[in-house]
Amino acid sequence: MSRPFPKTRPFTGNYAPILMECDAYDLPVDGELPAGLRGTLLRNGANPQFAPRDAGYHWFLGDGMVHAFGIADGRVKYRNRWVRTPKWELEHAAGEALFGSWGNPMTTDPRAQGKDWGIANTSLVWHGGRLFALEEGHQPFELAPDTLDSRGYHDFGGKITGRFTAHPRIDPETGEMVFFAYTADGMLTSGMLYGTISPSGEVTRKELFQAPYCAMVHDFAVTRNHVLFPVLPLTGSLPRAIAGGPAFAWEPDKGAWIGVMRRDAGTSSLRWFRGDPCFVFHVMNAWEDGEQICAEVVRYDRAPAFPDTKGEMGQTGIGRLARWRFDLSQPGDSFAWDYIDDMASEFPRIDDRFTGLPYRHGWLACERPEGRIEAAGGIEHIDVTSGRRTVCWMPPGDSVSEPVFVPRTPDAAEGDGWLLAVAWRGAEHRSDLIVLDTGALEDGPIATVGLSHRVPFGFHGMWLPG
Repeated sequence: MSRPFPKTRPFTGNYAPILMECDAYDLPVDGELPAGLRGTLLRNGANPQFAPRDAGYHWFLGDGMVHAFGIADGRVKYRNRWVRTPKWELEHAAGEALFGSWGNPMTTDPRAQGKDWGIANTSLVWHGGRLFALEEGHQPFELAPDTLDSRGYHDFGGKITGRFTAHPRIDPETGEMVFFAYTADGMLTSGMLYGTISPSGEVTRKELFQAPYCAMVHDFAVTRNHVLFPVLPLTGSLPRAIAGGPAFAWEPDKGAWIGVMRRDAGTSSLRWFRGDPCFVFHVMNAWEDGEQICAEVVRYDRAPAFPDTKGEMGQTGIGRLARWRFDLSQPGDSFAWDYIDDMASEFPRIDDRFTGLPYRHGWLACERPEGRIEAAGGIEHIDVTSGRRTVCWMPPGDSVSEPVFVPRTPDAAEGDGWLLAVAWRGAEHRSDLIVLDTGALEDGPIATVGLSHRVPFGFHGMWLPG
């Protein structure tokens, strides 16, 4: 018999895992699904099989579970499956958790020592005709796009054998996938990796470089000609973790470092810019304006959800959309920034056809003044050119996931289409899929697709046209 989950925040409410896989073939629809909406919304998130072994468990560490909503001809089918990583398989056979938090060898069961603890729980990407579940500690994990069956790690011809980002970028002009990894030359080291993969799935560049210090680098930015690596003071330390302290901790004295690199020159062209301590989980987009690079990010004054080096959580504050500006024509290592929105928000998304290019439309999961960002109360649209903002609020007690944009047609104007998100109905303890028209966001969903169970709060999703 497996142990019960602790009654702490990562295991209560809609953070709690669901312990089943299921299929539904014709979900009820309130409203009308657009005739042109054909494909699959895929969502990934942490859904642990078993109660954790130690007190160092973090919400980010649950086993990956993918939820798929297939839409066609006004009907919706649903399927969810755990990502059956080697960790999942080993623990499934044992009937209990075997790995310590963050793979800590001091709290890992002897049966699992030295074995792979990948969880593939953060995001998804379609590239080279393959679907991958991603997280930032291990290789891409391939899934069958129709059944969600696990196919195992994919090493791209033996060239990707270690860590890989949860947030690669697909260049819309070339089809190339740009990726990176942190602690790439050993556990909790300062080595970072930069690379590219062709549209057909061939690794075309892979370079290792040293960051100013070991940090959790969840996301990065790509423009037409440059890459930005934000090294921010959520530091990693193996000695600290082995001694019983936090593997990742807020250490503001190290300051913020942003590496700017030319894509055509590689890591030899890295130039480091420095700023006050801050933290960024997610980049909305970045682009070039002459000799300036602009990047729009959700900025925190302090890393949320992580302690300092003494294990104290401190005051996190809120994330707000900010614009970084790097002037490559000027000497020195400083950069400018300012907030462009005062709404507390996270999980920024754009029309992916404009990745790395000048753009206008962005969408975020936004927070009610009385709420928490992991349980966002609305979906915000911001016009980054004019600053105009509109919001679709969920009913009180409900919350919503990251919005995913789907263009109305392949050649539709930027931002013309639909947003898909999963809504948690707090009073009913279940979830819905909602569909919003980007031209009438404040009017609320044009279609609501009902589930009879919960989709736990997760991380990122994608649209796979079908």
